[in-house]
Amino acid sequence: MKTLLITPEGLEKLKAELDHLWRVERPDTTQKVTWAASLGDRSENADYHYNKKRLREIDKRVLYLRKCMDDLKVVHYSPFQEGKVMFGAWVEIENEKGLKKRFRIVGSEEIIGSKDYISMDSPMAHALLKKEVGDDAIVKTATEQFIWRITKIEYQK
Repeated sequence: MKTLLITPEGLEKLKAELDHLWRVERPDTTQKVTWAASLGDRSENADYHYNKKRLREIDKRVLYLRKCMDDLKVVHYSPFQEGKVMFGAWVEIENEKGLKKRFRIVGSEEIIGSKDYISMDSPMAHALLKKEVGDDAIVKTATEQFIWRITKIEYQK
């Protein structure tokens, strides 16, 4: 089961996406469907079929976003988080070979399109949670385990 947490920034992005879909894309696509339908025979009308499909996709996403946003719990920064890896943290880690990574631990709804975000539900996040700078985190996958040392923890305030 995925965690239903989100950062304030993540919620704003979802709201902006919903607003764009509802106020811009849906009216534009509806207009295209109406225009394509006015041309007559719809059986071989590619514009009509494509835009009807797109309209269904928009409506499905709008419905999903509305329900999803009702269920999500926004986690705001709190000073008690300082010094420990918790939800919303930017974490820098390094392995024994010197490979460094930096990412933010967020809810699953926020990781789409963000290469430097990881899900709170990922094995990496589970291994890092509640650890401090200098601690080692053992990340277990189905085939291997990796050891990462935490070098920095930051929060957006």
